[in-house]
Amino acid sequence: MRFNIFTERMVLTPLGTDFLHSVNDYALDYENTKYMCFLPNTSSEETLDFLKNAESEWNKEKPNFYEFAMLCQDRHVGTVSIYFKNGIGELGWIVNKQYWGNGFAYEAAKAVIHYFAANIGTTHFIAHCDADNIASYKTMEKLGMVRTGKYGGRKNRAAKQESFEYQYELVL
Repeated sequence: MRFNIFTERMVLTPLGTDFLHSVNDYALDYENTKYMCFLPNTSSEETLDFLKNAESEWNKEKPNFYEFAMLCQDRHVGTVSIYFKNGIGELGWIVNKQYWGNGFAYEAAKAVIHYFAANIGTTHFIAHCDADNIASYKTMEKLGMVRTGKYGGRKNRAAKQESFEYQYELVL
């Protein structure tokens, strides 16, 4: 079942192959993805495979995850996701660097939390980020999430060395 989530400035809509070019704008960009475990992508084909997988998941009766394109005035500014494991929703986001500093990640993640709490009954949310990704953990704190862990051994895809990772949680 496909659905949209509406925020004050954005429409969160199912991510799929229609977004190949706009996802490539950030998914192939090292600066935009340097703190990400699974990015940057190495090719447009890799991005396409990811988008096909996201689209396929949306077609399931009960998806294990939901990937949303964040659209502001019909511009694709980033992606927000929620993955489920043992009833816990793990949040993630990425914003195209052209739109950094506008609060899009916070607005989208807040809407996802509210939607899944109200419609699915999810009460426990987590998120992870590289310990050097200040913008990401500040977003988590603004969402009311609390840091519950710091772990070594994080290996971001484009990094030459391991880093630390923060875990944040929100229980409603």
